[in-house]
Amino acid sequence: MSQEKNMEQNEKNKIHSLKFRFGAFGAAVPLLFFVIWAITISVLQLSSETALVLGAIFGITLGLFFSKSKWADYAQGLFDGLAQPIGVVAIVAWFYAGMFAQVLQVGGLVEGLVWIGTITGFTGGLFVGLTFILAAVFSTAVGTGYGTTVAFCTLMFPAGVATGADPTILFAAILAGAVFGDNLAPVSDTTIVSATTQNADVPGVVRSRFKYAIAATVPALILFIVLGGGGTFQDQASFNTDTSPSGLLMLIPFFIVLYLALSGHHIITSLTWGIISGIVWIMIFPVGSISQVISFNPESDTIIEGALVNGIVGYMNMAILILLIVAAAHLLKLGGTMQVITKTLMKWIKNSVKRAELSMWAIVALLNSAITINTAAEIAAAPFVREIGEKYKIHSYRRANMLDAITSALGYIFPWGAPVLLGWSTISMMQETYEWLPIVAPTSVFPFVFQGWFLVIVMLIAALTGWGLRFQGKNGEELKERPQD
Repeated sequence: MSQEKNMEQNEKNKIHSLKFRFGAFGAAVPLLFFVIWAITISVLQLSSETALVLGAIFGITLGLFFSKSKWADYAQGLFDGLAQPIGVVAIVAWFYAGMFAQVLQVGGLVEGLVWIGTITGFTGGLFVGLTFILAAVFSTAVGTGYGTTVAFCTLMFPAGVATGADPTILFAAILAGAVFGDNLAPVSDTTIVSATTQNADVPGVVRSRFKYAIAATVPALILFIVLGGGGTFQDQASFNTDTSPSGLLMLIPFFIVLYLALSGHHIITSLTWGIISGIVWIMIFPVGSISQVISFNPESDTIIEGALVNGIVGYMNMAILILLIVAAAHLLKLGGTMQVITKTLMKWIKNSVKRAELSMWAIVALLNSAITINTAAEIAAAPFVREIGEKYKIHSYRRANMLDAITSALGYIFPWGAPVLLGWSTISMMQETYEWLPIVAPTSVFPFVFQGWFLVIVMLIAALTGWGLRFQGKNGEELKERPQD
């Protein structure tokens, strides 16, 4: 009974709206400040995870002075945003993906990939193209683009740079592969959110969006292969261990994770078995030592050291950052910014289906450019997309595809976006292992995330031309012509 009372009390304490000076703009101040801060320190090459966290805190604090509501209500609204499951789910996935990737790295998979790339000739641009394909397959199987970014920046990025791949294009290929899976995976959170918020079934949504994904993938793959070379092989000689095929044994845990994920197991379950099997291989075969996985050192700051610890500690600051961004996005919602944007666009749309789709495209793009956490941005945009789409009888599949494609794409493009910062953080961490590894700045990679850019363009063309547009019949059937009211 006491637990039920606590739940009721917590629900009563939740803040459902806030008033800001300058209205909707005032509510957007915390996020706008963070975006400007992130861009500024990135351009000045002063980026660090701590600096980004500080920028988010500055933005949230600045929002206090724009709040016309009681500061206590503002603070409670902030804590309500921090408590949302969106950020927590992402953080846990990072930790497990980080531990998994670190275990594979200890087992010598990076060196094994360099060895196989060298003897097969899959170097430079070909290696970048292969990385894009593998990242796309992996993210589609496991359903997490963030986890894919962590794993592939840990494994494929050092291997690719060592075999002559251009570091910037290689990093972009990893992000692009994550875009593909985030958009198309049936178990992706963005796929599920886009379908459920538009009252559509997930299998039907995935089937209907395949054509958009492939239209973006083909030119992206070609560009990655063509532009992905240009690096040098000189860094390969700087490896602190000899390249050998023995590390390829660690592909077995990798494929175990793929198999389990494709079989419908939860991402945490799949990664757990991947971590366990990877540790077993390290213990059985001479590909590493258990002390590299976990060891105790009373003289270190963390006491416990090794791959498992690195996989968690390396993302602590990013975990804090994502929670702050999700909270700032929640303040945007409480301040009514979305309602103002919706009313403004409704006046422009009038009775045009094309304008309705362009408005959906624009609002999803706008929210993703500000919020940067794709699932959070998608949830914020979903009511608008549904309201406009239902008014003009646009099919739920089409609405879900417009919502998800742009969300998945832009979430991995902007330099201040969480996945880009996550990859940059991972690469920075890997430089401790491979001192010669170059660090690609977020501002350098964003023009080359081709899958993301092409997906945004494909959906814009679809909105302008009506390609793939279907209307909704009385029983949910897809119609080529708009039904009469």
